[in-house]
Amino acid sequence: MLERVKQLVEEIYPQLVHIRRDLHQYPELGLEEFRTSQQISNYLRKWNIPIVQRIRETSLVGLIQGRVPGMTIGLRADIDALPIHEKNRTDYVSRHPGIMHACGHDAHTTILLGTAFILNELRHELKGNVKLFFQQAEESAGGAEAMIEAGCLKNPDVSHVLGLHVCPNLLVGDIGFNYGQSYASSDTVTIDVYGKQAHGAYPQGGIDSILIAGHIITALQSLVSRNLSPFESAVLSFGEINGGTAANIVSHHVRLVGTLRTLDKKTRVFLKRRIEEVSKNMSKAMGGEAVVTFEPGYLALVNNDQMVDYVRQIATDILGPERVVINKYPSLGVEDFAYFAAAVPSCFYRIGIANPGKGFTSTLHENTFDLDEEALKVGVTMQVMSALSLLT
Repeated sequence: MLERVKQLVEEIYPQLVHIRRDLHQYPELGLEEFRTSQQISNYLRKWNIPIVQRIRETSLVGLIQGRVPGMTIGLRADIDALPIHEKNRTDYVSRHPGIMHACGHDAHTTILLGTAFILNELRHELKGNVKLFFQQAEESAGGAEAMIEAGCLKNPDVSHVLGLHVCPNLLVGDIGFNYGQSYASSDTVTIDVYGKQAHGAYPQGGIDSILIAGHIITALQSLVSRNLSPFESAVLSFGEINGGTAANIVSHHVRLVGTLRTLDKKTRVFLKRRIEEVSKNMSKAMGGEAVVTFEPGYLALVNNDQMVDYVRQIATDILGPERVVINKYPSLGVEDFAYFAAAVPSCFYRIGIANPGKGFTSTLHENTFDLDEEALKVGVTMQVMSALSLLT
């Protein structure tokens, strides 16, 4: 069967390149993926793959039914792009200024479309069903949770979901896995510091919110290094500071906005409590006031170890053990596939896209990001063979 799949992948590879480059030229932000969604619909209809659900206008669920009843698995791809202006000079450079597929979601979508085409060709080999999850807004609003709430894992019920992400830290042909904890949870932290306005020449008459904010930032940077065990992982970074109205006025308000990344639920609760305590007490000690708010982001992504073993064996059989990389540590990035992994035993893995010899070395979210399209073959082969192995 592997040789048959490889043959089919080679046959459709020129079409995969065309699809990926078309999607790359017309990137769309989360919740606005109207053209992308229409293109996906066009291909699925062309291949006689039914679309069984539309969610929030741009998310799609396709269904491939096997020859006999059995369990149902899901395969997921995210379809949105990023607000980044592309600096590449390829023929397929983004035609939407300020928007770019800088995280490889065009490749993810292409891989799932290629997988859908081949599995549909081989549907008589399947004992069960494959649901195709084309998911909006991974980079922004979090489309996975919305899909699950809309019932994408039901009718028929999905037993497992597989997902992948392109990885510029791996060479083309390499596959990377994490057991257990794979990605962090996230929270947006907003701290509003309030003081009292005064003339800059007479600061004793005011309460300087900028000074207070500086002390808060310095104090909070000690939380990870002094409040957590060296064996625990967390990140607290502030990326926005806004305050003040003029150079000669003591500011009465500063807003700090940052991100908290944690792997453990207890650590997440603990650090949120300490951030609030330090911010409020520091402000009070200096005569001001702080209001701390948290906006929850994504869950931590936790892979099912048995599913990782299963897909890892597929990768070993296809590519050889030397091309399989087991990551010792999770990423403190976030990934909303976490909601699928929390709902059913799942596996999320990485496929290599780097090829220094061809100049493909840029990192994710970089304005020169691109990938060796040979990775499309690897991704499709992996997803097809994983589905076939689970359903035959």
